[in-house]
Amino acid sequence: MQVIRTLLLILITIVVVSFIAINWQSVPLNLWPIENSKYLYVEWPVGLIFIVGILVGFVPMWLLHKGVRWRLNRRIGLMENTVKASSMSTPSAVATSTQLEAETGKDPA
Repeated sequence: MQVIRTLLLILITIVVVSFIAINWQSVPLNLWPIENSKYLYVEWPVGLIFIVGILVGFVPMWLLHKGVRWRLNRRIGLMENTVKASSMSTPSAVATSTQLEAETGKDPA
């Protein structure tokens, strides 16, 4: 499975790099309307616009994922510590068969 994922990532990288290499012409990018027919614009290469667009979409979701994962790991750790502390302070509530037989006075054999 790791090999398939690696090959897929290599294929995607090749496609993206070839797209950027082929489309490196500067184009005007309209950012914000200023007046009736005028826009605030920049002239950037298409490849750079593509990379910036991917990063604008990826970075916030990656940061959100890391934050949620960090929070859940903290909650899981807190729950594990609570269970460990409660199991050490109270004896086990589950009785074994030999304990039950000792209470009733029967021989285990």
